[in-house]
Amino acid sequence: MKKVELKDAPEYSASGHFGCVSLRLHHKDLTGSQSFWVGLSHFLPKGGAEMAGSEVERIYVVLSGNITVTGADGKEVQMGPMDSLYLAPGEKRSILNKTNLPVSMLVMAAYPKPQP
Repeated sequence: MKKVELKDAPEYSASGHFGCVSLRLHHKDLTGSQSFWVGLSHFLPKGGAEMAGSEVERIYVVLSGNITVTGADGKEVQMGPMDSLYLAPGEKRSILNKTNLPVSMLVMAAYPKPQP
């Protein structure tokens, strides 16, 4: 068992994100987790992430606030507290906090498979 207290969670830079602070809650370097990592992202008003995809599956869970996730097809998904969203490997999305309140969101993602 390995506990990480929020006060000890290190900040990390999430590529393509803006108006956002991200904290690493679980990661192989922090807790030894081997299959996935967990982050906590705080998006300020008008903060978000550029359109991008990832080679691994991801899950978002909004803890507080409301945020908009837009797919590559332009379809918008509004997320509020305790709403979750699955993104398949390669699925592109952008994120934008269109409100005047901060948003907190858990991010869970698999690790990329090692290349032979």
